[in-house]
Amino acid sequence: MSNFYRAQPLTKIPEEVFELKHIKVLKLNNNQIDILPDSMVNISNLTELNLSNNQLNNLPESLGNISNLTELNVSGNKLNNLPESLGNISNLTELNLWNNQLTNLPKSLGNLSNLTKLNLWNNQLTNLPESLGNLSNLTKLDLRYNQLSNLPESLGNLANLTKLDLRYNQLSSLPKSFGNLSNLTELYLSNNKLINLPEAIGSISNLTELNLSANKLIILPISIGNIFNLTKLNLSYNQLNKLPESIGNIFNLNELNLAYNQLNKLPESIGNISNLIRLDLSGNPLVIPPPEVIRQGVSFIKKYFRQLREEGKDYIYEAKLLIVGEAGAGKTSLAKKIQDHQYQLQDNQASTEGIDVIKWSFPILDQEREFKVNIWDFGGQEIYHATHQFFLSKRSLYTLVADSRKENTDFYYWLNIVDKLSDNSPLLIIKNEKHNRRRDINERALQGQFTNLKDTLPTNLKTNRGLPEIIAAIQYHIKNLPHVGQELPKTWVKVRQALENDYRNYISLEEYLEICETNGFTLLEYKLQLSGYLHDLGVCLHFQDQEDSLLYKTVILKPEWGTHAVYKVLDNPKVKNNNGKFTRKDLKGIWQDNKYASSRGELLELMKKFQLCYEI
Repeated sequence: MSNFYRAQPLTKIPEEVFELKHIKVLKLNNNQIDILPDSMVNISNLTELNLSNNQLNNLPESLGNISNLTELNVSGNKLNNLPESLGNISNLTELNLWNNQLTNLPKSLGNLSNLTKLNLWNNQLTNLPESLGNLSNLTKLDLRYNQLSNLPESLGNLANLTKLDLRYNQLSSLPKSFGNLSNLTELYLSNNKLINLPEAIGSISNLTELNLSANKLIILPISIGNIFNLTKLNLSYNQLNKLPESIGNIFNLNELNLAYNQLNKLPESIGNISNLIRLDLSGNPLVIPPPEVIRQGVSFIKKYFRQLREEGKDYIYEAKLLIVGEAGAGKTSLAKKIQDHQYQLQDNQASTEGIDVIKWSFPILDQEREFKVNIWDFGGQEIYHATHQFFLSKRSLYTLVADSRKENTDFYYWLNIVDKLSDNSPLLIIKNEKHNRRRDINERALQGQFTNLKDTLPTNLKTNRGLPEIIAAIQYHIKNLPHVGQELPKTWVKVRQALENDYRNYISLEEYLEICETNGFTLLEYKLQLSGYLHDLGVCLHFQDQEDSLLYKTVILKPEWGTHAVYKVLDNPKVKNNNGKFTRKDLKGIWQDNKYASSRGELLELMKKFQLCYEI
């Protein structure tokens, strides 16, 4: 072995090198050599030649006469082609050609039958010769960062290949022969243009790692479930809208990345993958399983699907309708009219203090059940705005009521609040044209900034003009909320019904857990999942972020009970005159009604939760 050390990089190979006829290893990497002389052939016993990171534009034909060479490294040069004679170096086992400017490969490459490692990454290859399939001993092939748009069928002949890297190419399909790569354990295909995969991919039974990230896959073949030895599967940044149930057959899978696809439902078979410990679902519009389950992590997701399988399925047709806007805009009038379109408006309709929750239902076509809607009518006075944020939730439809006569609605203020807190829930603007005074708004500009704004509807709530269209729009958008009609374990629906039939304003956490137990829940985490889900629907309030707090230990069954209690303090004249200050003694007087008296501690915690008060 010889190394040549110079103060300055070599620009050519010293002549004395060619006199070293018995030399076996020659390393001339990291120089400025731009040409190889034909006299290289004189070093006939050379087995390892490293010329990486030089300035070579081509290799001489005579290179093919160095017949004992087993390792050749010419990476990091400026090569744009290779001599045909390269195929004569029959003892070559490792060939490094990465980081050059190669646009094609010679057919003679297929003659290198002893080659085990071929590294061609970061070139300009647009195709591969069919002869590549003759490299029967090849175990590792690196072709990433090229311009390949297709692969030869002969690639499937590389029966001993264990690692294949094709990242960052232009591939839109794979050859059917891909399934013949029976010894392949690592396959990297990310950042291509693949639209689908051949069924034959399921025949690569020894595959342990498969990366298909950043392609254009819409669907996966059923056969993917046959790759039983797979432990890592990356499908992120594709366009998948569903997964085959067969994916649950990959029992050894422990990492599954599905981030940033178009999935709204996971297959139940996910629950069968007992070894799965990492599951990335971010950036998907998932409805099944519910977000509350997903937030708890992969173990909860698997348990959720086991529940579906063991208990059977049922469905909840229920949602939350939130009505917001300035004071006096007609929010309460709209809520009353939705509930009963014959409702007669009062000339001096009292403004909502805080929040009112109204129940409304309408029949579901083709089903023997009704759709339940929890209408939350928000007070418009500025003092109440601070608390609205704690009730603006996902899984909801929003309506912003604007008084066309007053023209005092700050659309950007309300739309920003809803956009920030509602997770892109749909929103309707209702223009209440009192005395038929009309007002034009720049709907196109608002929709350009707020993509969740679905429509602007005019009405005169006094005369019911436009009311049927508004109710129809509300029903349409509520029925099309992502969570509506989703599959849920039957126990979830049973508990929901039990809570609905409970007359109490609130219950302790222990009582809630007991109700869950009675209806078939066994694990604490399942029970807390459900309370979080019902919290989002507006069915109850259960704050789970502080386990040692009174609020965590209390499930409020009638949300309006809690909100009314809070606003009784905010609206109390004594508290107002005292610049918002109050004592626990004051609360005894404010909350003296029987329905509040025994739960003052919990209600005070609720106010602290809403950041409406603090101790001084």
